[in-house]
Amino acid sequence: MIKARFSRAVAPGRRRASHVKRRERGVWQRRFWERHVRNEEEMAACIRYCHFNPVKHGFVARPQDWPFSSVHRDIRAGRWP
Repeated sequence: MIKARFSRAVAPGRRRASHVKRRERGVWQRRFWERHVRNEEEMAACIRYCHFNPVKHGFVARPQDWPFSSVHRDIRAGRWP
């Protein structure tokens, strides 16, 4: 519902023919499915995934080497080993 309301509020901007055909705004990435996080364990797994993604793709050697990561906040808060 949040995505739908946001999408309707955003100006359509420049759209490809495929967006027009599907009545899309072109705001959201296709083939993306949101996921419900059901407990603390799943939340921790999602956060770890985000922290290690730059490492996985070879941008940095360690999560803390990525300057744009929220891992820095977790380090300051004592939540990162």
